[in-house]
Order: sequence, then C-alpha cells, then structure tokens
Amino acid sequence: MIYLNLFLSFLKIGALSFGGGLGMISLIRDECLSNAWLTEGELLNFVAVAESTPGPIAINIATFVGSSQGGILGAFLATLGVVLPSLIIILIIAALLKNLLEFKAVKAVLNGMRPAIVGLIIGMSVILIFNLIFGMYSIMDGFTFDLKSALILGLVAILYFAWQKFKKKAISPIILIVFSGVLGVLFYGT
Repeated sequence: MIYLNLFLSFLKIGALSFGGGLGMISLIRDECLSNAWLTEGELLNFVAVAESTPGPIAINIATFVGSSQGGILGAFLATLGVVLPSLIIILIIAALLKNLLEFKAVKAVLNGMRPAIVGLIIGMSVILIFNLIFGMYSIMDGFTFDLKSALILGLVAILYFAWQKFKKKAISPIILIVFSGVLGVLFYGT
C-alpha cells in the first residue's frame, strides 16, 4: 500500500506543480506531513541534502522520501511518479505542438502563472526560515531563536552579495553549500 501511496502522491505533485523543483517543495511538504512520512525537521534536512546533491531538487526529494518509506522500490516509484507527468507533457509538446509558445493564449497562461510560482517559492522560503531560525512549525508554536542558524544564514548571505559586488558575477551554489557546511561544523561541532 505504501508503494501505491508514494507513486500516486508524487504523481499528483508532478502533475500539479509548476515552476520547477522549488515550486514543488510546498506540495511535497503537504504530502509528506499529511501522510506522516517525515517531520518538519526531517523534511528541512531532506531539502538541504537535495539542494546539495546533483540533479533536480524535486527528483532528489522524491527519491529520498521514497527510499525512507519503501526502500529501493519506494524510491523508484516516488521518482517515477514525480517525473512521469513532465515526461508525458514534454513528449506531447515535442510531437504535436512545435510552436506552442507562439500562441497568445499559451503566453497569457504562462504569464499568469509566474506570480503564483514566485509566491509559492517566497512562501516556502519564509516557512523554511521560520523553521530554521525560530523553530516554528505552525503559527500556534512558540519560538526559540537559534543564533547559530541565524549567523550561518547571515554569513552565507554576506558571502553571496559580497561575491556579486566584487567579482561581478554570481557565486557558485557549490561554494555556498561548502561554506555553510564548514560553518555548520564550526558552530555545531562534529
């Protein structure tokens, strides 16, 4: 039963999400919490690991969640579920509608979706920041300030903006991930 549930949940996420992996995180969060597959803290760790491993974040998270709940078969089915809708849509577009983006209606729909996608990403970012720095998982929770997490976030942000200012180009995400990992070892110990 867990295998069917993993496949259908991630199929729904893959079919209903727009905006790439970051846009999917809020749906993944809802599914993982409603099915009691992960706690909020575990999901935050999975997102961090998925961001720092090669490949699309949604596929990485689906694989991690599937593996944690159903082993190798669970990982395969969750990953297949999240990938299948996009694969089918891309095959249809490639086969039938080569000039799809030239239609005004398609442009209008995509332009209308952009603000919603940005809103989902910003909303999820705010939730993750409150989870990370204040330990708040719902509006009813009290909060405890995590100074170490706030310092790491601040130092990573300073590095990001200083790099852009002085190097005149964006910093590699790999550098930011390694830097934050080193700070985590320094602040939290091994």
